[in-house]
Amino acid sequence: MQYFNFIGWYKAKGKYKKNYRDAKASYLLRIRLAVSMFYFAMGLCFATWASRIPTIKSTLHLSDGQLGTILFALPVGQLTMMYFSGKLVTRFGSHRILPFAISMYAVSLTNLGLAQNAWQLALALYAFGIFGNLTNISVNTQGIYTEGLFRRTIMSSFHGMWSLAGFTGALVGLGMLALQLSTYTHFLIVAFTAFLLIALNFKLLIKAKETMKTEKKKGFRKPDQTLVLLGVIGFCSMASEGIMFDWSGVFFKDIVKAPGALIILGYTSFMIMMASGRFFGDKLINRYGRKKVMQISGIMISSGFFTAVAFPYIIPSMIAFMAIGLGVSTVVPTLYSIAGKHPTIPTGEALTTVSSVSFLGFLMGPPVIGHIAELFSLRFSFAFIGIFGFFIAFMVGRIKVISE
Repeated sequence: MQYFNFIGWYKAKGKYKKNYRDAKASYLLRIRLAVSMFYFAMGLCFATWASRIPTIKSTLHLSDGQLGTILFALPVGQLTMMYFSGKLVTRFGSHRILPFAISMYAVSLTNLGLAQNAWQLALALYAFGIFGNLTNISVNTQGIYTEGLFRRTIMSSFHGMWSLAGFTGALVGLGMLALQLSTYTHFLIVAFTAFLLIALNFKLLIKAKETMKTEKKKGFRKPDQTLVLLGVIGFCSMASEGIMFDWSGVFFKDIVKAPGALIILGYTSFMIMMASGRFFGDKLINRYGRKKVMQISGIMISSGFFTAVAFPYIIPSMIAFMAIGLGVSTVVPTLYSIAGKHPTIPTGEALTTVSSVSFLGFLMGPPVIGHIAELFSLRFSFAFIGIFGFFIAFMVGRIKVISE
């Protein structure tokens, strides 16, 4: 699992904190805002792509199976770059890599709008995945450094900004569809917005570098069973989340038969609740306990999928997708919080195990759904994923650390 250690490699040793020891609270807040804007820019780019998938699918005359196959290019690009991203950020520093990576991520977004056939879309998605991974690793490195300055957990707010960007991207996509602007023009406007956010905030990134530890281990060390189980729960949650990103619009267009620009309502309703849940989820957990909240979250995920399948109409499906969004919002952040407090395994290594297994669900879920839909139907594939929520609720009750 060491090759997937995109958190543990970059955990700061504290040396950089001396430079900010006497910094005013207002300046630290400005740094936090700057890093938040990079999360926002990344989320905006991804959400913009997701909002136009139905349009691109129709323009290129792709079937569900063909789209599912093409969507594999994104995780392939992510996996291709995952190992190299770590080395690049470690050698040159996240404060240098992040502006470059997110700029290329925005450029890759515009290339998606230029695709004229299936292979061009696949190639553009592959590049989008490469720079998406490099951006993800470097921005989370900055997030960890920034959190170190505040002496309290603030990572959830960063991920909340990513989700807020997803909601914003959905609204912008709705406006672009209403204005009948081309996909390329839409993507170009968003890329320009990302460049503006980069220009306004890159100087405030924390300048810190850390040499990667090269620890020689004898033999194979069996992964911690509890962390693997947490990762499996994360896999189910992130698979559900990834399907909403890539297939919610298609579901509203082909199954719900939403007219015109209303096809984006499913994605929008999902993003509203996911973003909201990440901003107030901590309060719910503190009040009711993480076990109960996660079990309810799992039930909400399943209920949302089954409701959308049973009642494929605009209002019921919107409510269903809102339930899914609220359900997935707190699962992964809670899992990361639990893993980071493992009594015997360093935080970075524990997070790596959980996040690696979880992230595979986000990457592999959407392409697999396309092939299930091709064999049976899109409604059947959504019902199949609906089982994941009940599995989350069941597994949460079986893991001791969640109940503590």
